[in-house]
Amino acid sequence: MKILVTGGTGFIGSHTCVKLLEAGHQVVIIDNLINSKKEIVAKIEILGKKSMEFYEGDIRDVNRLEEIFTHHNIDAVIHFAGLKSVGESVSMPLEYYDNNVNGTIQLLKVMKKFKCKKIVFSSSATVYGMNDNVPFEEDDPLSTTNPYGATKKMIEEIMQDLYVGDQDFAIALLRYFNPIGAHPSGLIGESPNGIPNNLLPYIAKVASGELEELSVFGDDYDTIDGTGVRDYIHIQDLAEGHIAALNYVQAQSGIEAFNLGTGEGYSVLQVIHAFEKASDQIVKYKVVPRRSGDIGSCYASTQKSKNILHWEAKLDLPTMCLDAWNYVQNGKKVNK
Repeated sequence: MKILVTGGTGFIGSHTCVKLLEAGHQVVIIDNLINSKKEIVAKIEILGKKSMEFYEGDIRDVNRLEEIFTHHNIDAVIHFAGLKSVGESVSMPLEYYDNNVNGTIQLLKVMKKFKCKKIVFSSSATVYGMNDNVPFEEDDPLSTTNPYGATKKMIEEIMQDLYVGDQDFAIALLRYFNPIGAHPSGLIGESPNGIPNNLLPYIAKVASGELEELSVFGDDYDTIDGTGVRDYIHIQDLAEGHIAALNYVQAQSGIEAFNLGTGEGYSVLQVIHAFEKASDQIVKYKVVPRRSGDIGSCYASTQKSKNILHWEAKLDLPTMCLDAWNYVQNGKKVNK
């Protein structure tokens, strides 16, 4: 099949593109490169042992999208493109609604025009909001605490309405938990610009000496050691989840939400200690007050994904940390 991957040079998109190529699919990427670099395309092709088509562009640019659909017979879309920082979304809400929601609407309009009606959407566990009834199940009530999460919830609702109006669509809503790690080759991984927003890239920068110390937000939660617990999933497992979801939408019409996580939570301190062991480095940290809007525990129920997608995460926390550190070390060698 020929798959259009929006945001395909990003962290999750790049790993998924490798898996798509390995599975024998043809891949077309559109990415505006605001959170990634064009050199990732060549790395994906090296790992996937196959060439791709790359278009630099924004999904809000209808002419650019129509150019792609005119030149390629697209069978399905995997939609990653979007701004993704919770903190930034609070200070830049209009940009997030315009980029994420409006961009998705333009994409769906073009898909409908060209009769491409199969899509896998990159949603988020943030749609569960302040709900702390873990593990989260797909039919739990949804709510949000920030504009980023609100855009994901809104897009899910738009896609639900789209399916009601046109039941030829096949839509998988994938609610990610916390992707970490890197490709085992060390060639691609998570490379945030500036100060990282996510835990593991920050830990890696502290371990490598680029940042002085990590702030641990709160140690008085009702968890194993008082620090926040999250469901960390290896990026390789997450990418495999997209292949399973793609197979699902190819097989039938409908719309379903699926959690992609391990079903197990790890605390911030557990992740720090696992990374120290994997890297043989000390990770300095200090405990600071809780952040507003944070909950103590967040991890997935994965039964639905196992039953319907026939997918489950297989890689453990030590492997996630080892692959992430390997990517950091490989980057140092390349940049010498």
